[in-house]
Amino acid sequence: MGGRALVCGGGGVTGIAWEFGMLAGLFEAGVDLTAADLVIGTSAGSFVGTGIASGVAVEDLYASQLAPPETGTPAKLGWGPMASWVWAAATSRKPERAAARVGAMALRAPTMPEDRRRAAIAARMPAAVWPERDLRIVAVDAGSGQTAVFTRESGVDIVDAVGASCAVPGVWPPVTIDGRRYVDGGVRSATNVDLAAGCDRVVLLAPIARALGRHHRLDRQLATLRRGGASVVVVTPDAAARQAIGRNVLDPAARAPSARAGRAQAATEAARVTAVWSA
Repeated sequence: MGGRALVCGGGGVTGIAWEFGMLAGLFEAGVDLTAADLVIGTSAGSFVGTGIASGVAVEDLYASQLAPPETGTPAKLGWGPMASWVWAAATSRKPERAAARVGAMALRAPTMPEDRRRAAIAARMPAAVWPERDLRIVAVDAGSGQTAVFTRESGVDIVDAVGASCAVPGVWPPVTIDGRRYVDGGVRSATNVDLAAGCDRVVLLAPIARALGRHHRLDRQLATLRRGGASVVVVTPDAAARQAIGRNVLDPAARAPSARAGRAQAATEAARVTAVWSA
């Protein structure tokens, strides 16, 4: 396949903001990640990837994160669902089994109605149709635990693909697609950067780099890519960005500070990213 891949990892609403800030700051510094041949998005990264692959200007994407936050109590991943997620990842030998256990928890959890969540996703989407470019959105089948990678050839509405990829277990309802229920692509991995195998140069924006269990760990994914000959650079939030993001990655009040922190951090990451992207 060859070419350059931009991989956008998961990280909640603050992750979206930080990634858009990073992309805008890198563009300002002369590094245009929007020129990627392949864009892979997981969870929050599916939203980011959709904006990038659809050709929306990075300044507009960045500006969209600076609006005042919505009123009301922010969503939050509680300790119960998080403990179930960690337990499933730690005690299952096979990754699909671990993912299916998390999926079962998600199917049982009381959440808002699926149609209401879909409407909220649609209202914030940076694009309403699949772009012509190679965009891949990662989700997980809640029943089987198998990984699903949606593309424009999948015949799935892009709102449903992004909604599935962003369906945080225990917070948002699983998304129904062709009779199957799907949950957050982060159940497999917060980054899924190994899905960029075959590309020569890979940039990973990872608001969350750690794994919740032994499966699909980032260091192993990176090692696999590099053994295949890829040059890879990973960008994660620095100390200032982590402070801006705070403890609840689903809190809209932290969206604007996270976006600004990502943009500010980009100045210190530009040389490292350029070394891979423009090699």
